[in-house]
Amino acid sequence: MKILTGNSNRPLAEAISAYLNLPLTHASVRRFSDMEVFVEIHENVRGEDVFVVQSTSFPANDNLMELLVTLDALRRGSARRTTAVIPYFGYARQDRKSGPRTPISAKLVANLITVAGADRVLTLDLHAGQIQGFFDIPTDNLFAAPVLTHDMEQRFAGKDLTIVSPDVGGVVRARAVAKRLDADLAIIDKRRERAGVSEVMNIIGEVSGRTCILVDDIVDSAGTLCNAAIALKEAGAESVSAYVTHGVLSGGAVARVSASPIESLVITDSIMATEAVRVSQTVRQLTIAPLIAEAVKRISEERSVSSLFD
Repeated sequence: MKILTGNSNRPLAEAISAYLNLPLTHASVRRFSDMEVFVEIHENVRGEDVFVVQSTSFPANDNLMELLVTLDALRRGSARRTTAVIPYFGYARQDRKSGPRTPISAKLVANLITVAGADRVLTLDLHAGQIQGFFDIPTDNLFAAPVLTHDMEQRFAGKDLTIVSPDVGGVVRARAVAKRLDADLAIIDKRRERAGVSEVMNIIGEVSGRTCILVDDIVDSAGTLCNAAIALKEAGAESVSAYVTHGVLSGGAVARVSASPIESLVITDSIMATEAVRVSQTVRQLTIAPLIAEAVKRISEERSVSSLFD
């Protein structure tokens, strides 16, 4: 098999290739003077099983276009099978009609990836599990929970833990983490007036005197997490930390987290760290390279991927 990457998250692709003891396929992914994307693969891929590692994070449209053009180049180069490895699937939050005359962009992007030449998709912690059904090709959705809970067990051993879902939609995810840690579960009831703005209404569950850990899939502006942390502290929580799979952290999100009651925010490297993340004393990254690499290996060898989480 061969592993190829665009420009969205090269450090993660290099870590995956190092885990598999397989060098990255030599390719050029560059721009013309008018910023059109151009991809040239410098190795023979005919009959190969090729994995393209590319998160569609900021700049989302550029990174998505890189992925699409790379998939087309591989198809025209007669690759036997091409798997789009998308650690962070952009546009996933637009997974339904939120109002009249609005798009379902996640379905549109799934169609684009399929038509561009992907034979299957490997992704991580989709915003909604139903997005797997938007693809008309085999789709594997990995879970970062084993990586996150392992870190929680090491850092919070012996503490009286409560896992907190920052909204009702994330209850299934938080419950799975709580079950792994044999911890209690609490839920934040919030109201979202518009995109990026939320207000905490109620806390369901016992948090007073507890070490609370907020668990979510995406942190973007961090408004929801920070408001939840403030509400938890006001309700008597001893400390508040957060574990989130995808650290989008746009705008002044890192500064917002640092100024909040959140003692530490742990994210994965599904999205390449910005300078603000790298220098932050509050935000910490865990690598999901071994998890993705193991899934890539199993797909190539036609073995079970779901057994990774048994």
